[in-house]
Amino acid sequence: MLRSILLLGASLAVATTLAGCGGLKPGNAKAMQPLKSDTLHKLASMGASPGSGMMVRIFKESSELEVWKQTANGSYKHFKTYEICAWSGALGPKIKEGDRQSPEGFYTVTPGLMNPNSSYYLAFNTGFPNKFDRAYGRTGSDLMVHGDCSSRGCYSMTDESIAEIYALARESFKGGNPSFQLQIYPFRMSAQNLAKHADNPNMSFWKDIKEGYDRFEISKAPVNWDVCNKEYVFDVPAGTSLDALGACPVTVAQNIPDSVKAKAAADDAAVAQEVANLADKAARAAAEAQKQADAEAAAKQRGDAIGSFFGGLFGGGQEQGVIDPSKAAPKPLPRLPRA
Repeated sequence: MLRSILLLGASLAVATTLAGCGGLKPGNAKAMQPLKSDTLHKLASMGASPGSGMMVRIFKESSELEVWKQTANGSYKHFKTYEICAWSGALGPKIKEGDRQSPEGFYTVTPGLMNPNSSYYLAFNTGFPNKFDRAYGRTGSDLMVHGDCSSRGCYSMTDESIAEIYALARESFKGGNPSFQLQIYPFRMSAQNLAKHADNPNMSFWKDIKEGYDRFEISKAPVNWDVCNKEYVFDVPAGTSLDALGACPVTVAQNIPDSVKAKAAADDAAVAQEVANLADKAARAAAEAQKQADAEAAAKQRGDAIGSFFGGLFGGGQEQGVIDPSKAAPKPLPRLPRA
């Protein structure tokens, strides 16, 4: 009995130590659910394994969460898209504690950010605020991706979805990966979506994170991000230390592959064309609406004129039920008394 107690105490001490240095926190039955057989089969069919690298992308406007897994050749493939039950606020980044706004940007999720004992079934912390957020003095805490289908600044999933996402992350950590990248966007960075939101005050921020989006679309690998000049920068040369508030070194500012530049230029041209198309469409819709309004006004005017004509012809222009005093029937004289 004493030996069992000592072994239990030692196990708890090890678990606590792991949690404190970024290891997985002590779990429960929900957190330790094994991956389903069909999940394992799908991973194998795409050349991945439970322990391989993982990346997550979130798109607010379409309420989608994507899981990507690293394959045997090193590239990442799309594993599955999950529907997000609820997210808080509007399109745009989180600014301050209590604004009920879900964050946007690039985040790094480590084992220490996993929460197996969440009140919302299971959860992992997004890592907000990151280096970029702190450069702008943004505040907030416990911004999670969790279950229970409700949100107050978080991204909420069904319990079934978060159980699988949590298990995929857990197995990726077990495979030796120290973290997984979380990329959060307002929408898919297409020309159509950017044009649709062209007048949004967050556009400069969105163009900043679009570079990371484009890099991933081309390379199919998580981006190496950092912050300088209060901007996201990517694929920073090894050994470079950046000040989030300071100017970006030339080697960083110019570190943009030609393929990324070409995509950005093509997208900018497509956005400009789409904005022009939307403006033309809006102008034509406004003209059609004005034409319809003018037609209705003219029809009403004709109806009023016809009504006045027939009213004058048959009713002398008097309102129905009103008698013209000048045409009233004479009152009979009083009877004369009989002799």
